[in-house]
Amino acid sequence: MKNVLLVLAAAAGTASANPRALPFTYTTDTLAPGQVEFEQTVDLVPLRALDSNGQTVSYLASQFLTEFEIGVRDRLELALYLTFVPTVNANVIESQDQAIMPEGNGAKQRIRYTFAPLGEWPVDVGVYGELSESEHELELEGKILLQRRFGKLRVDANLWAEYELYFARQADGSIQRDVVLNPTVGATYEISPKLSVGVDSWLRGEYPTNLYMPPATRPFALGPEYYVGPAVMMSFGKIWWTVAAYARVTDIDETPPVGSYFGRVWFRTMFGYNL
Repeated sequence: MKNVLLVLAAAAGTASANPRALPFTYTTDTLAPGQVEFEQTVDLVPLRALDSNGQTVSYLASQFLTEFEIGVRDRLELALYLTFVPTVNANVIESQDQAIMPEGNGAKQRIRYTFAPLGEWPVDVGVYGELSESEHELELEGKILLQRRFGKLRVDANLWAEYELYFARQADGSIQRDVVLNPTVGATYEISPKLSVGVDSWLRGEYPTNLYMPPATRPFALGPEYYVGPAVMMSFGKIWWTVAAYARVTDIDETPPVGSYFGRVWFRTMFGYNL
């Protein structure tokens, strides 16, 4: 019994995390079978809204994702999420004027699978599938994950699309259905085992498929808008932390209208701990 406890303690001490050096771009790396990792993601976006007096004010929109990743088998990973999007006090900013962030209050379930051991193919290829349930929609999400390593430099791209079914019905009684395109690309360089720096980018555009009485011109709030920014990750074995700041590089002169989540800048930070 003593020997068994010593083996388990040694395994726990040597277990390493599966860090995210690029907050928006997924890699093809997966947890080893039996490993479990906790991750917390926080998005912060400065936006504009109308206060109770009808005056334009600035506020900090946010969304939180709490995730548990589980290594199921070689190159196969399961993850369970809880999502939370707080709102500003309605006495300060009217709730209908606050942006509806991409996430909602709810839960997610997803899998990630890599087709071959890392480095065996010229380009590592994986797939990602996710089901999301929030208070305002049901969402199906899929990604094709691509990765190539050049020594300590790693380049990743995600071919990312979503299909959204809204619970609220339109004026004609139909259920609004949207297609969302959200591709990403990034590169990161490992300066040391404890420090990586990189550049991450992502584009997001929403395309309603059956919008009742569509507007004559496409609203700014639907995008597509493209963001680029630096990312820094610090890793300490079982614990890692990543922070990134993104600037909108499309429609640079456009002031985000009230209710849009496409702010001029977007901040994301992530923390992970291998359990």
